[in-house]
Amino acid sequence: MIDVPSSTWFTLAPHWRWWIILYFFFGGLAGGCYFLAVLIDLFGRPADRPLARLGYYIAFPLVLLCGILLVVDLNKPLRFWHMLIERNTFGPMFKPWSPMSTGSWALLLFGAFSFGGFLTALADDDGLTSPRLRKLQPRLRPLMALRPPALLGRLFALLGGIFGFFIAGYTGVLLAVTNRPIWADTQLLGLLFIVSAASTSAALMILLAHRRGWTMPAVTALHRMDAWMIVLELFVLAAVMISLGPVLTAWLNAWGALLVLGVVVVGLLVPLLLAWRPGALRWSTVTTSAVLVLIGGFLLRVVVVLSSESV
Repeated sequence: MIDVPSSTWFTLAPHWRWWIILYFFFGGLAGGCYFLAVLIDLFGRPADRPLARLGYYIAFPLVLLCGILLVVDLNKPLRFWHMLIERNTFGPMFKPWSPMSTGSWALLLFGAFSFGGFLTALADDDGLTSPRLRKLQPRLRPLMALRPPALLGRLFALLGGIFGFFIAGYTGVLLAVTNRPIWADTQLLGLLFIVSAASTSAALMILLAHRRGWTMPAVTALHRMDAWMIVLELFVLAAVMISLGPVLTAWLNAWGALLVLGVVVVGLLVPLLLAWRPGALRWSTVTTSAVLVLIGGFLLRVVVVLSSESV
C-alpha cells in the first residue's frame, strides 16, 4: 500500500476492473461520435451527410455494448433493472442526488436517441448493399423527420447531442464524487474524460472515413479538431496532475510511467507531431495517428481507474 496524503484514504476500493474500464472507453466513444454526428448534421454541408451517418452507426452499437458491460459487472446481473425501477411499486426510480442513478437514466435516454439516429441513418443511406436493409428502408422513411434540417429533427439532434455530451464526461464526474484517492482529489476528471472522448471519437471517425476513401470537407475539419483536442487534452491532463497536489506521488510508480509513456507520448504527442507534419493526410499517417489516439484514450482510463484501485 502506498502512503498517499489524501483525505479520502479511509474508503474501500469499488473493485472496478476491465468491464468498467471498457464501459468508460466505449461510452466515451458512443457519446463523442453521436455528438460529432449532430454537429456535422447541424452545421455541415450536404456532402458531409455520410460522415454524420457514420457517427450514428457507431454510437448505437456501442451504447448497447455499454449496457451489456454494466450488467455483466454487477454481482447479480439479473437485478440490473433495480437501477431504474423501484422494487416494490415498480415505478421509475430516479435519485437526482446520485450520480450513478442519474448516469443510468442518462444512458437509457441516450440509448433511445442513438437508436433513433441509427434508424434515421439507415433510412437516409443510399449506399446500403444489404438487400434486407434496402427492403426495410421504405418503412423507415417517416423517421426522416427526425433529422435536420426539419425543425423536429433539429430538436431531436440537439437533445440527443446533449445526452451524448453528458455520457462522454459523466464517468469522470462519477469518479470525482467518490471518496477514493486520486479520484476525489481533483474536480477535473469529468473535463478530462470529455476532452479525451472528443479526441478518440474524432480519431475513430477519421480512421473509418479514410478506409472508405472519403474526402468531404467535414473529414478535414475533424482532422483539425482532433489536433486541437489533443493539445487541449495535454493542458487538461497537466491541470489534473497539478490539482492532485501531494497525492500525485501515487503516480510515481508503474502507473505514472504508463501515463507518461502510453498516454502522453504515444497517445498525444506522437499523433500531434504526425498531424502537423507535411503530408499529414496520407493514408499511413492517418491510420497510425488515429490508432495511437485510441490506444492513448484507452490507457488513460486504465491508469485512472486501476491506479486508484491499487492504492
